Amino acid sequence: MPQPDDRRDDLGALLHRLVRRVLELETPLLAARGVEMWDYAVLAALESGPAQTQARLAAAIGRDKTRLIASLDRLEGRGLVAREPDPADRRNRIVTLTPDGRALLAGCRADVRAMEEGLLADVPADDRAAFLRTLLRVAPPPAG
Repeated sequence: MPQPDDRRDDLGALLHRLVRRVLELETPLLAARGVEMWDYAVLAALESGPAQTQARLAAAIGRDKTRLIASLDRLEGRGLVAREPDPADRRNRIVTLTPDGRALLAGCRADVRAMEEGLLADVPADDRAAFLRTLLRVAPPPAG
């Protein structure tokens, strides 16, 4: 006899719907601050420290390094990141988050966290905490 769980969608389908919903809600929040999704990913990746190369930064956020350049140009043009030649290899650029970039990231993150609270508002607090713990267990942040 089939269990109710046998008829549920696979994790990929469930997560795909969740990601689509989160992006649908998050994109306008970031746009209101003049930030694209990839820009936000760059700012968040740089929060813990400089990227030793643009290639490593691209790998850390899962972005093709040639497509990363447009985000870095945009962010640098706004004074949100700085790119400096690597003293050990001047062909490389070290990318750092500026104080303005850190402030913008904090504002974006506050907006996103508020959206997440609204998205999960109907989920009981214990279930929400378990859901977030589970996500962090099965999809931990990349080792930095």
